[in-house]
Order: sequence, then structure tokens, then C-alpha cells
Amino acid sequence: MKLSVIIVNYNVKYFLEQALLSVRKAAKDLPVEVIVVDNNSVDGSVELVRRKFPEVQLIANQENTGFSVANNQGIRQSRGEYVLLLNPDTVVEEDTFRQIIDFMDAHPKGGALGVKMYDGKGNFLPESKRGLPSPLVAFYKMSGLGALFPQSKHFNYYYLGHLAENEVQEIEVLSGAFMLLRRSVLDKIGLLDETFFMYGEDIDLSYRVILEGYKNYYFPHTRIIHYKGESTKKGSLNYWRMFYNAMIIFARKHYSGRKANLYIIGIYLAIYFKAALSIFSGFVQRIAMPLLDASFLYTGMWLIKDFFEKNLKAAEHLTYPMEYMLVNVPLYIVIWLSTVFLSGGYDKPLRISKSVRGILLGTIIISAVYGFLPESYRFSRGMIVVGAVWAIFSLVGIRILRHFLQHRNLKFEGSHKKRAVIVGNETECKRVQSLLFQAGVPLDIIGYVQANSEEIASSEAHVSGTNLSFLGNLHQLREVVEIYRLEELIFCAKDLASQQIIQFMIDIGQSLDYKIVPQESLTIIGSNSKNTAGDLYTIDINLNLQKPHFLRNKRVVDLCLSIIFLVFSPILFFWVNDGIGLLKNCLKVLIGQLSWVGYADMPNSPAQHQLPPIRKGILSPLDSLSPSLSYDTSTIYRLNLLYARDYHTNTDLDIIWKGLQKLGRKIVDS
Repeated sequence: MKLSVIIVNYNVKYFLEQALLSVRKAAKDLPVEVIVVDNNSVDGSVELVRRKFPEVQLIANQENTGFSVANNQGIRQSRGEYVLLLNPDTVVEEDTFRQIIDFMDAHPKGGALGVKMYDGKGNFLPESKRGLPSPLVAFYKMSGLGALFPQSKHFNYYYLGHLAENEVQEIEVLSGAFMLLRRSVLDKIGLLDETFFMYGEDIDLSYRVILEGYKNYYFPHTRIIHYKGESTKKGSLNYWRMFYNAMIIFARKHYSGRKANLYIIGIYLAIYFKAALSIFSGFVQRIAMPLLDASFLYTGMWLIKDFFEKNLKAAEHLTYPMEYMLVNVPLYIVIWLSTVFLSGGYDKPLRISKSVRGILLGTIIISAVYGFLPESYRFSRGMIVVGAVWAIFSLVGIRILRHFLQHRNLKFEGSHKKRAVIVGNETECKRVQSLLFQAGVPLDIIGYVQANSEEIASSEAHVSGTNLSFLGNLHQLREVVEIYRLEELIFCAKDLASQQIIQFMIDIGQSLDYKIVPQESLTIIGSNSKNTAGDLYTIDINLNLQKPHFLRNKRVVDLCLSIIFLVFSPILFFWVNDGIGLLKNCLKVLIGQLSWVGYADMPNSPAQHQLPPIRKGILSPLDSLSPSLSYDTSTIYRLNLLYARDYHTNTDLDIIWKGLQKLGRKIVDS
């Protein structure tokens, strides 16, 4: 056996599928074995491997053992002369395995090798080549000086910014996303250090290769796509904590004395600084928009008051007392912004209609509250109406200006469908458009580009009642992009080689978004930013209960119904089976311990964890069905999935109405 490919997977089923399909192509006609070590995923990864990749050796762990332990399991089971540690969120080129094996065979002093990596946007990933993180090098990276001087050998030694990207180089540290190791070298230096749970193990292993007298190579003549950080989102506080802790383990292992102590102190300071910065920046991001809205609303209301006093009420010598600006206006603003929030006006993608709807709803509430205010605080209904007009004008204006300054256009995500083209042969393009249609993906598919330039394409294809127009052949793709001002390309992996896809991403550039459709898959995978992890379109996960707006509405329904049930509890006592239980459930829902409707129980089924997490329910979708029927686990899962996918507030109201007698049901919160 020449090559053993080890892939450690944890809850990235769709990316794993694409990775294994690309590995299957790269391993064709080569003596290659593939070993997948699954760290107790609950997303169906194990079932996927068993069903679609019978040639793969599968190790299904019953717990998340971590990256190092799982890789070591795979290495111990492997038989190859070379061992490749490969991330599940990667795509390799068809000749990747052949090229890396040939290079290592020709360089016997090579202990390990890494390749040129790109993210899902076509950006070169600097972690393709790295230097050892000495205390000073680590400081420059953590402080941001490396990012300020990306080509400096001194400040950006961590990413070896001074070395050419397109030349073979001897480097110090390889990436664990793609790390080829010579078996004989592994036998000498030992396996991955299991002290590292995630991050840092690749630095440690690379360093041990060098200490043994071998070389680590950066080999740019083959490339891979790496959807950065699918298992742990990079940029998150948890990522930085794990990364810094890995650096501490590395320092204690390889440095000693004063040098190690300074290194560790510096890392701890960096952890606390990064934590404080993340918390502060997160808080600022959450309140920045509401604060900006509030300041514009308050300023406008003040100017409107002055205008009324000077022009309309001057003849009557009437003025608004300070209480108006100190009590009424702040109350109006709180109500307006609260209803904007509840309407989804602060959710992404930005939709102006939600802000307008929130202001209108808030105005109705303010008008109702106005009648209950003491006489001394009822100044003018006209000011409420004028204030509402100003609120709509200012909030809409702020959002338009903010969007224009960021994107230099007025194409809002909420209303604008990205112009996209599918690249592949006609049959697969039709399948992909059908998939997009079923998944409800908001794209404007204007046609397809034929992957096989020698094949004559039909003028149009009919899919789901729409026309899929033929726009050109593969060599015309750049022209198609420019002529139609495309914003997204969707590549069919069945019809295009990974090398072609990667080359198009590099050549066309980062102005577009890119997606890849694995062969015979229901998933479309890509990444819209070099700083974001991979994302995907898929029928299976287009669920309403993953969206903040629906989750917030569900919570509002819970709160409102709890208050209504408490008010009318004397009447409901004669209707529900357990009146005392109803009161207890009302309190539990109010404090967020339970929800009135949740998923139906699926005892001992890991499929439950594949659904979006919500509070445990007093009722479930089963309570709207006939109690005389019995349902197996697969049926219950499907009902839960449909509830999550199609959720609307009316869904809960319907289930509650049909299960009204069961509202006092005793629920053990787990």
C-alpha cells in the first residue's frame, strides 16, 4: 500500500461527502486506502459513509476523542508507505495524490509535505506555509503586526510571508488540514501528541520531523480547497481559546526556563485581551444599530417638538414640558425599537420592510398605551403620528445609507436575488436547478454553461416550469460572467475536474461567490468569504426553526399564551385535565424552562440531535394527530423535521388548540 488517507470527521456530513468524492477520483488507479474516523457525530455521517462509500474503512467512535487521538487510531490501522492527514472540509485535485507521492519518492529526506490551499472564495490560505511560533513570532501574530506587514520576514514569519507562493520551499510548519507524512519518519518520531485536543498538534508534529533531521516541504504544484474551520468556527472566542491553549502546551513541551515562562505569560495576556475584545466588540455590534436608531429618533422628535412650538402652537403660546422629552419620547422610542426587533428589523439579511412593519406595529401599541397614560402625560396624538413618519423615514434612510457605504449598491439581500449560472452538462444542470428549486434557495438562475465544449447543447431546458437557457461553453465562462454581471457560479463536480473548478475560482477572482455540487448529492457547498467557514444549500436543512425571526416569534407566542392562560385559568380549570399542572407549566414557560410546543420524544435516537435545538415542549406535533395511531421512530423524526422546516406561529396555535386538554401535562425537563 502506497498511501493511507486519514480523515477525522465530526458533524460535517455534507463536507465529508464532497471530500470523499474528490479523494475517490484522486485515488483512481493508485494503491490508496481511505480511513474515516468519526468522533461520535450525530448528523448521519456514519450512515453516509456506510451507504455511499463502502470502500472506506470506518472507525465510529462513541465519544469525541479529539483530533490527535482519532488520527492516531487511523494511523495505527493504516498500512501505507505514506500517511495523509486530511480534513473533511477539503477538496483535492484529481492528480494530487500522484504528484505528492512522486515528489516524496524523489526527495528521501522529506519527512512531511503540505500543498497550496485555497478557501471557498478562491483566496490563497497563508497557513499553507508557516514558521515555528517562537515567543516573538507568536507575539507578532497575536498583536496583528503580521497582518499589517504580510510580506515581512520579521513581522510575518508565522506565515512565512517573504517566501514565494508558487515555488517549492523548505518550511517549518505544515497545516493539519493536509499533511503528508512518511511512515518511516512517523515510526521514529512517534504519532500525534494526544495532549493536544484540537490545534497545535500539527505544529508539534512538524517540529519533531525537523528535530529528527528531516525536511518539511511546501509543494504548490497541486492545490486543494479548504473550507476553513468547519468543526470550530474561526474567529470565535472558543477558537482563540483552544488555539492559545495549544500554544501553551507547545511552549511547555519544547521550551524551557525563562523563555518558556515569558511565552506562557504572553499567551495568557493575549487570551484575556482577546476575550475582553471579543465580548466588547460583540456587545457593541449588538447595540450599535439600535443606539444609532434611538439617537436619530430622539433628535428628530426634539426638532419636531421645536417646530410645533415655534410655528403651530406659537399663537396659543403653548409649549411641551420637559416630561414630554424625558418620559414620553423615550417610551415611544423603546416601543418602536422593540417592535422593530420583534419584526426582524435587526436580523440579517437586511429587509427594510421588517423595520417599517415594526414601526407601524409600535405606533398602534403606542396609540393604545397613550389612552392609559395620566392626563398630565397625554400631550398630543398628532406628535405620535408625525413621530411615526419620522421613525420610518430615519430608519429606512439609515439602512439605505449604511448598505450603500458598505456595498456601493442598493441591492439589499432581503429583496435581491443573486444572479447565478450553473456550470456543467445539461442533465446535471437540470438536476441542480431542480435541487435549488426544492430547497427554496433565493437565486436568479439565468442559465447554464456547458462543461463539455464539444457537446452541442440544446437552446433551453425546462425545469420546474422555468427555462434553463444555454449561455455558452466552458471557454466562454469569463465572458458570460462579465456580460451577465454574475454574482455566483455553481459548478457540477460530476462534469468538471477539481483542477478546473479551482483554476476558474482563481482566474475569475473573489468578486463572485462559488458553490460546488458533488456528484449524486443533494447538497451544494461553498463559502462566500475568505473569513467565513464553508456554507451550503441543501433540502435537508432549509428549516424555519434555524432562523432567528421564527425562533423569536415562537418565544413571543409562548409568553403571550402563558399570560392569557394565567388570566383565564379559572375557566380553563374546567377544561384541562390538570389545572394545577397548567399553572406550573405557565410559570415554566414564562421563565424559559419549557415551550408550549416542542418536538415529539424520540427515546435513544441520535436523530433527535440533527434537528435545530429548541426548548422541550409540553405538546408536540403528535398532539394534533389521532391518538389511536402509533408511530415508529422514523415517522416521529419526519414529523419533527416537518415541524422545524415549515414552522409558523399558526403551527403552534393549531397544535395547542387541538391539544388544549393536555396543557397541564407533567413534563420532566431534561
